[in-house]
Amino acid sequence: MTCDFAARVRIIAATALLLVLPGAEAAAAGNGITLSRITTVDGAPLAVRHAGDGSGRIYVVTRSGTIRVLERGELRASPFLDLRDRVRSGGEQGLLGLAFHPDYAGNGYLYVNYTTRGLPRTRISRFRVRQDDPLRADPGSEQVLLEIGQPYSNHNGGDIHFGKDGYLYIGMGDGGSGGDPEDRARRLDNLLGKMLRIDVDRTDAGDAACGLRGRYAIPEDNPFTGSPGACPEIWAYGLRNPWRWSFDRESGDLIIADVGQNRWEEVDFQPAVSRGGENYGWSCREGRHPYRADRCDGGPRVDPVIEYGHADGDCSITGGYRYRGPVTALRGLYVYGDFCTGRVWFADRKWNTRLWRETGFNIASFGEDEAGNLYLVDLNGGIYRFGQGR
Repeated sequence: MTCDFAARVRIIAATALLLVLPGAEAAAAGNGITLSRITTVDGAPLAVRHAGDGSGRIYVVTRSGTIRVLERGELRASPFLDLRDRVRSGGEQGLLGLAFHPDYAGNGYLYVNYTTRGLPRTRISRFRVRQDDPLRADPGSEQVLLEIGQPYSNHNGGDIHFGKDGYLYIGMGDGGSGGDPEDRARRLDNLLGKMLRIDVDRTDAGDAACGLRGRYAIPEDNPFTGSPGACPEIWAYGLRNPWRWSFDRESGDLIIADVGQNRWEEVDFQPAVSRGGENYGWSCREGRHPYRADRCDGGPRVDPVIEYGHADGDCSITGGYRYRGPVTALRGLYVYGDFCTGRVWFADRKWNTRLWRETGFNIASFGEDEAGNLYLVDLNGGIYRFGQGR
């Protein structure tokens, strides 16, 4: 989200909505694409996740510090996990990310990304579900894996996901303010403005590398392992604020939506065969365009596959997913949006984009369930699911 995120939030009623697109993708299947509200969640929802355990439940992360459970269409009154006593919430800070361990059904581990109270830090912690209640996680089971200092209140990143390789990936913003004043995204001696990759199954490895606290291991094939002066946690760099990003659940490709400065929003792409180490260009460039010529050393940069400007009121990209669910008209399309205008676009495999609709929502994120259904999260409370009309 943008550096003046709080000022740009518009209060929009979370009313029931049905949107239909008669565009080319839908017409090919003879049906329109719909977007229907399934529930409303208090506390500024930011993410939707599933546990991959066959339960069919979805979990809604709120900025205020709770995780709520939606089961069989009903939102449970009691939170799955309540961390409001330790989360600093507001603007771009709060409980920002959630990832379930690939073997969650066996070990009950889940991982969260939140901003700490007191001296603000990004904290990555592990929790365990209660053994006597699968609908409650134990807030006392916290094991802090990684902490990263935050010099400013914005550009915290926030998203975390497990890759097909079993490692945890962490999207980190450049530390905030505007224009990356300390040039952190380009430098390899810090963890800000990066995509990180760590092994959370080896927490006995001791304090690790560049974090303020660390209980994790470094994958041996991380691109900067053994490089003098470089943080070995880094998987890719040159990012401004990768607020929402995702893996393609079929191919394993990594798709990063990186929020721009004043003019350009972008989507970066890393194929599943990559060995990491890509430089996505910030703050030498914003999108494909020059930003700071004095920060353009350090090797080749990877151009974004999608970019769009702010001329029409757009201001902050919200990354989504390449659709792999049951809606025929959406299969294989990358779905993403803009926080300020609520516009939603579809992009094909060649990154040709098509505007779908201006929803009017403050789109905080998108999310998937186990079946591949896609959800849109409105910061003002609404959780919506994409479908297919008749």
